Amino acid sequence: MTPETAKPLVKICGLRDEHTIRGMQGMPVDFVGFVFAPSKRQVTAEQAAGLLKAVSEVTMKEGRRPRAVGVFVDPTMEQLAEVLDQAPLDVVQLHGRETPAFCREITERFGVEVWRALPADAEHEDGALGLTGTDRLADYEGIVSAVLIDTAGGGTGRTFRWDLIPAYRDKAQAHGLRLFVAGGLTADNVTELISSYRPDGVDISSGVETDGSKDLTKIAAFAERVYRT
Repeated sequence: MTPETAKPLVKICGLRDEHTIRGMQGMPVDFVGFVFAPSKRQVTAEQAAGLLKAVSEVTMKEGRRPRAVGVFVDPTMEQLAEVLDQAPLDVVQLHGRETPAFCREITERFGVEVWRALPADAEHEDGALGLTGTDRLADYEGIVSAVLIDTAGGGTGRTFRWDLIPAYRDKAQAHGLRLFVAGGLTADNVTELISSYRPDGVDISSGVETDGSKDLTKIAAFAERVYRT
């Protein structure tokens, strides 16, 4: 991303109903996320197929169709094949102990883009690589297109230490990776994040919910705040 001109990409994750997706018509949203890992936001492949039909019928700001991201934790190739056969995702986002070799195999076998999510805490070891902090990114060069850093545990609704972001951003750029930031984001704090740290993208789920359900007013506020920052 060129900090002076490019807008961070926006991903709204954890979507579970067609009404919300259709209600996002015209919003500056680039990616919509569906959770296939165990979670209160989990969807089945069959449900995702219906949601993707709704995605195909909406147009975001500037005439774009949002791209669909599936969130998985330590899936098998067979599980991925079952989902992708019914729900043709654009991106597979991995949150477990998946190795670079596993990520590469996904792209080669299914022809989808792969993102790797990592806990931002520099002291947390990546079990797949035995590395900590930004050192983990080098082994994903040329294999995944983006790295997403999040609060350890993921889906916690809590922010991590944002002062860690510059080191991740610099390392991601050095290895040709886009950097997404997640964890505790809201319309109230995303302007500070973007102004201070300029990630390539932002990912939000609980921050655009009310009583556990996606809130179109909050989604619109968040996406517009990013677009106008």
